[in-house]
Amino acid sequence: MTKRLISKNVIKDLIIVAMGVVIIWIGLQVVFGTENPFYVVASGSMIPKLQVYDVLIVQGHVQFEDVQIGDIIVFDRPSGQDRVIVHRVVSITDDDPKTLRTKGDNNVASIPGTDFPITEKEYIGKVEYVVPQIGYVTQVLKPPTNYILIVLVIGVMIVKEIIKRKNVKELSLTDPLNSNDPDSLKDYSDLETLEKDSTYSEHFDSRIPDNEPIEPSQETKKDSEEKIGENKD
Repeated sequence: MTKRLISKNVIKDLIIVAMGVVIIWIGLQVVFGTENPFYVVASGSMIPKLQVYDVLIVQGHVQFEDVQIGDIIVFDRPSGQDRVIVHRVVSITDDDPKTLRTKGDNNVASIPGTDFPITEKEYIGKVEYVVPQIGYVTQVLKPPTNYILIVLVIGVMIVKEIIKRKNVKELSLTDPLNSNDPDSLKDYSDLETLEKDSTYSEHFDSRIPDNEPIEPSQETKKDSEEKIGENKD
């Protein structure tokens, strides 16, 4: 009876994990607008910018027409389209239709049939995020476990980033002083006074050059004359 209960719980957990992976995967496809939202770097052609086993998150919503020189893009190799390449755009060789030339940062020159000509047909997307070295999982674990783990890790990271940005946005829209509550301003009254005093001091000092004598006030003159009269008496 106990074994059956454990088996049912294990199956239940596996189903929940599988559903979670599927939901995250579909969510990533929708958010990034591409059939495969992430790729693992397999060569050193983009060192030092990209290292082997870095995981790339690709944004497919960036239109081919909006790709600019300097962008790192993912595309099918023009010659045979049997490999996926990740290289940097180095030039636009034609505008009608738009055609790109790319090059690996670590390569001496562009490779014909690999780096050019890149048209909209070969284009997959622009590299949006890089997750360092998580691709090692593909060497340690076998499919589908490695891909499930990568999807879960990336999904959690993206959710955390979304929550972080949401919290920052909400903080920027709130009034940290709560101007409707006078008590919340007490802690800041000294700061305001110090700022005013400092401004006044700077303004006052700037009106009195170091080599110019200060003219005494009328009250000071009167007090001095009275003291002189007393001394004479």
